[in-house]
Amino acid sequence: MKDAGRGVPVQAAASGAGIALLLAVGVAFMAYLDTTAVNIAVPALRQSYPTQPLTTLSWVLTGYSVVFASLLTPAGRLADLWGPRRVLLLAMSLFGVGSAVCAAASGVYMLVGARLIQGMGAAGMIPAALGLLLLEVPSSRRTVALSIWGAVSSLASAVGPSLGASLIDVSSWRLIFVINVPIVVVLVVIGHRSIPERGGHRRRLPDMVGTLALTVGLGGVVLAITEGSDWGWTSVATLGSLVVGAVLVGTSVWRSTHHQSAVIAVDLWKNRVFALAGVASAAMGAAMFTWLLISPLFLTSEWHYSVLRAGLGVTPAAVASAVGAIAVGRFAPPSRLPMVMVLGMFAFFVQCIVSVVVLGAHPAYLSAWLPVNVVGGLAVGMTLTALVTAVSAALRPDQFAGGSAMNTTVRQVGGALGVAAVVTILTARHESALDAFHEAFVFSGVVALVVVGAGGALWLSDRRRSRARFPSDEPETGMVHG
Repeated sequence: MKDAGRGVPVQAAASGAGIALLLAVGVAFMAYLDTTAVNIAVPALRQSYPTQPLTTLSWVLTGYSVVFASLLTPAGRLADLWGPRRVLLLAMSLFGVGSAVCAAASGVYMLVGARLIQGMGAAGMIPAALGLLLLEVPSSRRTVALSIWGAVSSLASAVGPSLGASLIDVSSWRLIFVINVPIVVVLVVIGHRSIPERGGHRRRLPDMVGTLALTVGLGGVVLAITEGSDWGWTSVATLGSLVVGAVLVGTSVWRSTHHQSAVIAVDLWKNRVFALAGVASAAMGAAMFTWLLISPLFLTSEWHYSVLRAGLGVTPAAVASAVGAIAVGRFAPPSRLPMVMVLGMFAFFVQCIVSVVVLGAHPAYLSAWLPVNVVGGLAVGMTLTALVTAVSAALRPDQFAGGSAMNTTVRQVGGALGVAAVVTILTARHESALDAFHEAFVFSGVVALVVVGAGGALWLSDRRRSRARFPSDEPETGMVHG
């Protein structure tokens, strides 16, 4: 029996889809775990390198994030041109090498350099793995597959602090990096032996000038946003990084409008679904990353939880996020995804406002913290899955990796902006620290309303298009792609 779409045996296609899903969730777990788990290791790093200032140690975190965000789009475009399997194997190997060097680092500069290598690998892994998943999984099953991917991504980001604290407690901060190495070896072997390359017959490189401009430009913008609170928002370093970064990104966009092998698929932004999903992703990143930052900080600062206890305290939200993602994959048809975004982020907004009312100076974990955080986790998991699925529906097969990478980049930059805003709120003068946290919760909730608006616009657009195509009120079966 053959798959009509690709002319391959159904059993082989199912096997390839399962392996692609395994690779996608494996690299997502490692990449997003290393984004958040290392945050908890800063006190341990200070003990290992007592002579190094905190500003230097912070580059263990910042370096990874900047490289990861700035290389996502070029790496995704490369995966579309060369083939996602080929780029995924290379990126996983790079991530594994970086992890091994991090674990063995004898000095802080060696550690920072290895983290940059890790960031390069992570930037290639995520879009290549998503591109491979979307190629291998039939369109009728993509929502389910992407819901599993979204569940693992959310879980990794949320449990990172608690898992990192546990690993440090068992051994040292080096164990956070050691565990990546055997996982990478297993995934590379599976990917090399089990999945053939199905795309990427155009072996040319993306526009190298445009790639360099985009990478350095996005790196400058993300760096300015990340370090602005320390450098000063009006300092030469911050403003210079923003201006130079913006000019370079603009240059890359301009070159992409006429270059034969453009690094940015500019035409994608003319697609209404993709453009609205991009707006929603930026706001989603700001709401989600600020909430993930506020939650453990509140527990440690206001309720005086230990780092490990705080990590465990936010774990139910991570589990709820995974449940929400899987529920969308199982029960929400493509035509209902915009409404999932609307309902999910409106629920997130409500729980942020309720948090201001019920979270006070005295601990009330079971009666106050647990219910609002479970609602927040469910909302994040539902919305993230709906967004990723909506983006994939707007892409052709030869755009899967690059389009997914651009959307992820937008979400990362939105997250960086949101975190910078929350840091400014938390460090501003307030009558009490509790007031600062309440303002931060309100900010996170208000940003979520942008996702509500974008989801509503997608729903209205689908309704209008459906009426135009089915004037007899015959129901539309899926989201309109163009």
